[in-house]
Amino acid sequence: MSILFYIMLPLTGLILGWTIRWLYARFQLSSVEQKAERIRQDAIKEAEAQKKEVILEAKDELLRERNQQEREFRERRNELQRFERRLLQREENLERKTSARDKLAQSLSDREGNLIQKETILNKEEERLKKELEKIAKITKEEAKNLIIQSMQEESRRDAQVLVNKIEEEARASAEKKAREILVTTMQRLATETSSEMTVTSVNLPNDEMKGRIIGREGRNIRTLETLTGVDIIIDDTPEAVVISCFDPIRREISRIALERLIADGRIHPARIEEIVQKVTKEISQKIIEEGERVVFDLGIHNMTHEGIRALGRLFFRSSYGQNVLMHSKEVAVIAGMIAAEVGADQEIAKKAALLHDIGKGIETESNGNHAEIGAELARKMGEDPRIINSIVAHHNDVEPNCIESVIVQVADAISASRPGARRESLDNYIKRLENLENIAESFKGVDKAYAIQAGRELRIIVNNEVVNDEQAKEMAKEISKKIETQLRYPGRIKVTIIRETRIIEYAR
Repeated sequence: MSILFYIMLPLTGLILGWTIRWLYARFQLSSVEQKAERIRQDAIKEAEAQKKEVILEAKDELLRERNQQEREFRERRNELQRFERRLLQREENLERKTSARDKLAQSLSDREGNLIQKETILNKEEERLKKELEKIAKITKEEAKNLIIQSMQEESRRDAQVLVNKIEEEARASAEKKAREILVTTMQRLATETSSEMTVTSVNLPNDEMKGRIIGREGRNIRTLETLTGVDIIIDDTPEAVVISCFDPIRREISRIALERLIADGRIHPARIEEIVQKVTKEISQKIIEEGERVVFDLGIHNMTHEGIRALGRLFFRSSYGQNVLMHSKEVAVIAGMIAAEVGADQEIAKKAALLHDIGKGIETESNGNHAEIGAELARKMGEDPRIINSIVAHHNDVEPNCIESVIVQVADAISASRPGARRESLDNYIKRLENLENIAESFKGVDKAYAIQAGRELRIIVNNEVVNDEQAKEMAKEISKKIETQLRYPGRIKVTIIRETRIIEYAR
């Protein structure tokens, strides 16, 4: 019994445990199914809600599209209506124009018929008059035609000749006016400095004791300096100054710079003098090249040889009638370029020829020729254009110019040399010339006042209107001009202006 009990007890526990486990599993399964059902119901409800929302959005979108299409339809319909109205207006206009054209065509047709009838009548009348005219004049139609043609030809020749003469006079007047405008404009666009033309240079000294040091023992210092530079050094009673004299401006400049440096340095003896002179000579040679290259660069001229640049640079140290020769050559080149551009000549040839026209002044040579011939020979050696060579040799009319560029160089050279202020004269000569002009004018009877103005280029004269009438004023102007020409020497020309006027003054009080 106890054995059975022990057997039944585990079996009963096993059955009871399985039953409990089954019941628990059953309960768990029921809970999961219920939860799944709830989730399914929620999903169905959410799907229904989304479906309704999508349907509503689709309806709204359809409504918007329908409204948009209706608006576009109304706009297109309105546009079509406007277009239709325009077409109707055009049709009406075309109908009116067509009607007017038909009326005009009918009117023209009627007028044409009338004209044809009148032309027929006129032709008949013309034939009748021609026959009567032939009977009266006793010449045929062909003979009359020839006489008329001959008369018209002679009259046309006379009219053509008159017209040709008029055109030639106008051309000469306009050409002269244009030439004056070109020259005046060119002169007004330029302004250059003047420099004194000197053959001596003064060097200031700190004190008179320096003169003895410059002379040196038995004059060896001054002899060394004069020998090395080729100048004459003049030491006289002039306080604190010595004078360097030489016709060659480059030697004079080398001597001046060397002497100033020796004075500043204080060591004045033959060895030091030789050292300083050599150094200054190299510097001046370099400056010559630099000045030549600078002016060539400023003018935009290319392919200039080294010899030509050096000759141009030497002109920097030369002056003529108060004009620096290099600046004068540059100015002539600028003027020639302007004139060539105005008249249609070769601007580069004219500019280069003008720059080189005085290059003979910068050449070291023992030739007896003038600077134009020497410059032309140098240009020939440099392989320059024949027009440039002719411009150089002909700029003082030693030979005839054979091209327009040569004439332009002559004109530009004359402008640069003769325009007011280009070349400086002494103040005494200038004042004396102005006084002589005024004295000549005042020597005539009836002249109240005379003024020399514009640097002596114009003489303005005020005459007494009670003594001098208009005809006498004209004669007086001619006589004064002739007297100036015979008694005075002056550059260019002088304008004589006579003013004769009546002034009546009254005051209102």
